[in-house]
Amino acid sequence: MTSEELIIQRLDRIESRLAPLTDSIKSMSELRDDLTPLANNAVKLLVKELQDVESSFQLKDLMEMFKQLLRSVRNITYSLKLLENAVDFITTLEPLLRASVPQLISYLDDMEQRGVFRIINATLGVRAKIAKSYSPEDIEQIGDGLVAMLGLTKKITSPQTLAFLERVAELPAKLDLPSSKGVGPFGLLGAISNKEVKEGLGVLMELTKGLGTLKIMPAPDGTASEPSAKQ
Repeated sequence: MTSEELIIQRLDRIESRLAPLTDSIKSMSELRDDLTPLANNAVKLLVKELQDVESSFQLKDLMEMFKQLLRSVRNITYSLKLLENAVDFITTLEPLLRASVPQLISYLDDMEQRGVFRIINATLGVRAKIAKSYSPEDIEQIGDGLVAMLGLTKKITSPQTLAFLERVAELPAKLDLPSSKGVGPFGLLGAISNKEVKEGLGVLMELTKGLGTLKIMPAPDGTASEPSAKQ
């Protein structure tokens, strides 16, 4: 093989090795030609948008923000840890919420069907009407009266009082008022000999003794005071 043939062979090898590089350079050149218009448009758009903040933005502001960010690294780290703990808590609580939320919805739906929320809403309306019609002093006085009435109701519900009221309620059914007649003084004297009249007068005397306690008026401090005797 002659020297010329060797040179040509080597040149062919070099050309075959340079061919991929040439193709790559050609592709990069085509890519550059394609990207150049897009880059020019992007730069123009960026310049146009930055003109709106040109008067408000200063480079020193950016540096100040960067320094403040460096000063707050500990706080940012602490906040991220808190956020991580919150995410872990929610992740742990999620199964419980999935089980309890349907039950809560069912419970609220049952309350709605039974009219509980409508009653609450009506109660709020009543309270608004009371607040409109009465002053706070009136409400306080009414509250004191309700407390006193509750105490009176407690006394009325005692076994002795209930038995007495029950007997009193049975009296109208035992009386024959249409057949009653007028009675004069002599009639009263004759009626005293009747056993039932005597027992009735005895009950009336006991009630009369009890009515005497009504003259004892409560003092302003809540204690009972005896009436002064007439001279």
